Amino acid sequence: MGGERVPLAGRALTEPHPSRLPDDHPDRERILAVHAAALAAGESGYLDPATGLFVLSAGFLARRGTCCGRGCRHCPYVDD
Repeated sequence: MGGERVPLAGRALTEPHPSRLPDDHPDRERILAVHAAALAAGESGYLDPATGLFVLSAGFLARRGTCCGRGCRHCPYVDD
């Protein structure tokens, strides 16, 4: 995907698709907490609590309007 605006997936921005953050991921709860804080603050992303890498928030990705197809953890468009 890319280029034209696409509809958001049918789930809350706080809930990533299970293929991107499985229920059994060892850091899932910490990741969801820092992601929720980034969403609430309107930030573009957060530092992953396990790796320290910067991860884009679903809010930022939704405002962009399209999916880049790069497998973002919080992609609000993926609904497979």
